[in-house]
Amino acid sequence: MSAKKSDRRQFLRNGAALVGLAAGAAAARSTGAQPLPQPDGPSLQQDLAKAAADTYEGTPGPAPGQHFDAVYGLRSRYETSGRVGGIGAFHHGPDGKFSRPFLGALTPLQDVIGIITPAALHYYDSHGYIPPDIDPKQHRLLVHGMVDRPMIFTMEDLKRLPAVTRTHFIECNANGTTSGHGRDPEATPQITHGLTSCSIWTGVVLSRVLEMVGVKKGASWILAESAEGTRFSKGIPIEKAMDDCLLAYGQNGEAVRPEQGYPLRLISPGYEGIYNVKWLSRLELADMPAITERELYYNTTVTEGKFADHKSRWFRFEVGANSVITRPAGGQRLDSHGFCEITGLAWSGAGAIRRVEVSTDNGQTWKDAELQAPVLSKSHTRFGFPWAWNGGETVLMSRSTDDRGQVQPTLVELGKIWDVSADYLRTHGLGHSNAIRPWKVMADGSVLNAI
Repeated sequence: MSAKKSDRRQFLRNGAALVGLAAGAAAARSTGAQPLPQPDGPSLQQDLAKAAADTYEGTPGPAPGQHFDAVYGLRSRYETSGRVGGIGAFHHGPDGKFSRPFLGALTPLQDVIGIITPAALHYYDSHGYIPPDIDPKQHRLLVHGMVDRPMIFTMEDLKRLPAVTRTHFIECNANGTTSGHGRDPEATPQITHGLTSCSIWTGVVLSRVLEMVGVKKGASWILAESAEGTRFSKGIPIEKAMDDCLLAYGQNGEAVRPEQGYPLRLISPGYEGIYNVKWLSRLELADMPAITERELYYNTTVTEGKFADHKSRWFRFEVGANSVITRPAGGQRLDSHGFCEITGLAWSGAGAIRRVEVSTDNGQTWKDAELQAPVLSKSHTRFGFPWAWNGGETVLMSRSTDDRGQVQPTLVELGKIWDVSADYLRTHGLGHSNAIRPWKVMADGSVLNAI
């Protein structure tokens, strides 16, 4: 027997021993049994990492401070894209005084592959409310009000019901803002559009639960309430609840994460993110909308235009047709002339995207982009467009059309909808800003936000 074959068999035996050790430890954890005492020294994770490094000579191990995790995997140390945000920004009241801290983070859209946002990169905005630490075994969902049979559901009760899995985006009404950092020339897609993400949600359709409790005649609204400290709540029409809302406990194949509403989140596809109530604990049916803090002043719009009446616009639900080019886009650079695929994401709260057009000459001409499968309702849709850059300055844009025929507006067209000027939109955040986003390609290949 050759030395090479002998070394290979020894490697296989060593590998099998390590795998067996890992499997035995996992089995002990799952059954509650205590593993046998191990001699002092490196942990199993360190042993596995060292064995891999020894076997493949010259291969670098984990980065400093990073540990190989055989139980819950880590991404490569060369992949560094992450969310930005967190505590540090603040919401302010009408008088300019501090209202509450902003606890949230933006998705790096320019680095997302395909249409699904990894759970660890999914944007969140908790409006200053720190995610509660909820034991799923103790969590309850109360469904009451105008129902025949008020019921309390445990998480196990909900998981016993038939489950569905659907792909939907969630978008904050502040996404796509053209004011503040949204108009900075150096802004990236993460800064301008990072308040939308798309996940595969698993749970129970809300209509099934409503059928179980029996909706009384005349019930037309549902108030959804959270389990966090301030009992955040938001109301939705009963028609929406019976249509496509989900009680989601799963996200991208695992449990919904704490910042996404663990252990239970209401998913209201196509509606503003604020209607996707996290840490869901109560649903109350009524014959009129509840006038909560969020309805009274916090999420309303007051226009200031030529014909403005200065009245608050309440109950803004569905987000409009939208799109954004993610490459090449703000903060990036084209290294050479020639072919470059323009790619990005499109979405609409009204349904599926049916068309995306791309302009490479500042909106003078438009050509159809290719929609990459799958094209799903109320989901992000990936598009691509072949382009050859000649080295000159130009402006790139995209605009989407949904299956209701709604076309993404320019900033000027959006201003007409609100009866304000484009300049006003650049200085005021009105929400529902789905204006076409222009990216300017400079002669040196750098790309700037040109809103």
